[in-house]
Amino acid sequence: MNRNIFLLALSQAAMMTTISLVLSSSALVGAQLSSPDLATLPLAVQYLGTMVMLYPVARLMERFGRRFIFCGGALVGAVGLACAAFGVRIGSFALFATAGFLIGTFGAVGQYYRFAAVDSVAPERKSLAISWTLTGGLLAAVAGPMLARWTKDALEPAFYASFLSLTGVALLGAMFATGLSLPPMKRVEEKLARRSWSEIGCNPKLVMAILGSVVGYAVMNLLMTATPLAMMCSRLGFAQTAQVIQWHVLAMFAPSFFTGALIQKIGTMPVMLLGCLLNLGSIAVSQTGIALVHFEAALILLGVGWNFLYVGATALLIENCRKEEAGRVQALNDTLVFLGVTAATLFSGTMVNALGWQTVNLYAVLPILLVMAGLVRLMNWPRFSWLRAG
Repeated sequence: MNRNIFLLALSQAAMMTTISLVLSSSALVGAQLSSPDLATLPLAVQYLGTMVMLYPVARLMERFGRRFIFCGGALVGAVGLACAAFGVRIGSFALFATAGFLIGTFGAVGQYYRFAAVDSVAPERKSLAISWTLTGGLLAAVAGPMLARWTKDALEPAFYASFLSLTGVALLGAMFATGLSLPPMKRVEEKLARRSWSEIGCNPKLVMAILGSVVGYAVMNLLMTATPLAMMCSRLGFAQTAQVIQWHVLAMFAPSFFTGALIQKIGTMPVMLLGCLLNLGSIAVSQTGIALVHFEAALILLGVGWNFLYVGATALLIENCRKEEAGRVQALNDTLVFLGVTAATLFSGTMVNALGWQTVNLYAVLPILLVMAGLVRLMNWPRFSWLRAG
């Protein structure tokens, strides 16, 4: 692993530590400061911030360089986390929710770590670079929930110290970014920049890559965001919720040690299809009960499924994207991803309260089946020729 990949993995760890602790606590803080129906609004604002800032961040990186923007994004996140802590301290739901936009900006910057890693290695090692960068999430899987448990009641009110500690984590992310030495982004040539989106979208594999990313992330986030509320309704404590989220985040990133090698061996689309099957397995487990073991097993399967689908979709995107158009296409991809994530997060609290945990899981089946049908159609499997023929 070269120096850039190592530092990008650490930056990923800092960003995901922030996200995992916020995931564990934000809905609970929101419920305390407002009502259960609005509990996931601060988290939705965070994802909205990520979605809105993705394209501006891409343009800023082209102009000022990745290292400067990676560092600046982490500092903006630190400010947002400090504001969230103050919102918890004074009991202001509005301030807590608004701070989510700044935290989301940190998340937007973090989405480009994996793309920066790709430009730091030889072409044949691109899928490995993506995987190794995402392994930083393993540290986050341990640090985030652990910080949540240690700091939840360290200061009054609950979670005030948690968000203060995350301010320091974001500052660490800024420090890691200062050590990067990344090649400049390739500027788009004027004549090539005029290719329309309809021309770019004529590649069905590129469309499939974007669809896989959007569905994989939105479904995962819908179920992950709903989990703390569902566990609270099942009379399970916060320590158990943090434990489930910890196992989930571990499952999201632990496969990254071998996902890249698996892609090299069997291909991107088969790995994506395997991710879809694991997501369906997660939904099947959720239908069997609402005890702690059911939440743990379902979220572990969901995490591994997300990894295969998301890493595979990212690799497929890079394989089918012109280098001079990479910035535009990557920004579009992640903007659509977080549009789906924002919508899923915004409605997850209401859906759990109105429909119940198990029904929410069932609603996630349809988009997963849609992705599976698209993958099978694009793969050259003779036994499925009837599906490709329509």
